[in-house]
Amino acid sequence: MSAAGQTPGRLTVLSGPSGAGKGTVIQAVRRAYPEIWVSVSVTTRSARRGEIPGQTYSFIDGLDFDDLIARGELLEWADYTGRRYGTPRVPVEEMLASGRPALLEIDLDGARQIRRELRDTQLVFLAPPTWEELVRRLTGRGSDSDEQVARRLAKAREEMEAAAEFDVVLVNDDVDRVADELAKLIL
Repeated sequence: MSAAGQTPGRLTVLSGPSGAGKGTVIQAVRRAYPEIWVSVSVTTRSARRGEIPGQTYSFIDGLDFDDLIARGELLEWADYTGRRYGTPRVPVEEMLASGRPALLEIDLDGARQIRRELRDTQLVFLAPPTWEELVRRLTGRGSDSDEQVARRLAKAREEMEAAAEFDVVLVNDDVDRVADELAKLIL
């Protein structure tokens, strides 16, 4: 029970390779299931077209990121292909204490960190329908250099091999169906 006498909420982590559609699925969950709180990660990368600062990510510089690490304010953090991403600790802890289900969208390293710290966390892996579709999605973004796409694809191969570490694997071949399945797991 939390301090307010409520049962703590459940934490769910959504992870998977870059290009699997995590952001698209998260948007669908936000629209259809507003009772699920979605954490906003911080990142040192620049915003992509259509991303809303403070809603999609909080975009910060490397020095501010270093400060968050030094003060212990990140629940998890990782360097992903030369850019850093992390989850602010306090908002997650507040949501869970309030009894509200919480969803994190993080990479494999972050999911592993969360599992070590919070053992009862539910880990969900989002897989692309095929490797070819993943390649198409990553090359079609137009926001990354060829070198960055190559690094993301190499990292994606590693991540796909780690899917067995997760409690559930969802294949993103239909965004609305996957969002519904994810919400059912969370709720």
